Amino acid sequence: MPFFKHDGHRLAYTVYGEGPRICVLLPGLLFSQRMHVPLARELAERGNRVITLDLLGHGRSDRPDDMRQYSMDQFAQQTVALLDHLEIEQAVVGGTSLGANVTLCTASIAPERLRGMLIEMPVLDNALLACAIAFTPLMVALTFGRPLVRGVQLAARAVPSDRVPFWGDVVLDTLRQEPGPSAAVLHGLFFGRTAPPQSERQTFDVPTLVIGHPRDPIHPFSDADALGRELPQATLLDASSFFELRFRPERLTGEIAEFMDACWRPRRAAARSRAAAGRSRSRRGA
Repeated sequence: MPFFKHDGHRLAYTVYGEGPRICVLLPGLLFSQRMHVPLARELAERGNRVITLDLLGHGRSDRPDDMRQYSMDQFAQQTVALLDHLEIEQAVVGGTSLGANVTLCTASIAPERLRGMLIEMPVLDNALLACAIAFTPLMVALTFGRPLVRGVQLAARAVPSDRVPFWGDVVLDTLRQEPGPSAAVLHGLFFGRTAPPQSERQTFDVPTLVIGHPRDPIHPFSDADALGRELPQATLLDASSFFELRFRPERLTGEIAEFMDACWRPRRAAARSRAAAGRSRSRRGA
């Protein structure tokens, strides 16, 4: 697994496929880049170069035990640093949950680097109470219950990766991590901004595929729906659940692949398509 250095820390990444059509995928909170391996491989088989990244404090990247090292904007800076390291001018950037919010922050600090955004399960205004209820006990357990958490860590490390299904091992990857840095990640995010405000999000004028699903208070569909309405070039895709892209991915993967195709069409053709779509909407409104 290759690494690059940013602000004195090593960050791990993996490249799938090759070519000029580039996508960067960012994982969910405390998950490693492995959660995006199936999607990355599928998109690579369709002619894209896909890069998965372990943000600081995640996976095989460095994991400092210092909450000041963790924030959405710092994660966004790491994403831009990855593009700089690989000498990539533009990419479709996307992710799940934490990765979705980091993508929005990347649009805030470096909009010129984005060819498009893939936003799955954003955590915005309607999720804040549920997140506080869900993650505060976890943060307390990782901070003050370290002996117990270390016991869970040792038990998870004792399970051979080849003895469990892929997604089970992805979860075990999270449990295998030292609790201190994981607690620092949660502390840093807890006291920082969750995402750019609505007034700023409305200025993100790049093609965006927003994926939401019902029955999840931490990632409520209302947040995905609101984001789809806020962004000028957004398309909202309704998934049946979090598990659809993981266990029955054919439909969503096809939609994502088509979105990638659209993002990498020549800009003049894309502009004509948007203008035609606008005229069509005007006729329907009339």
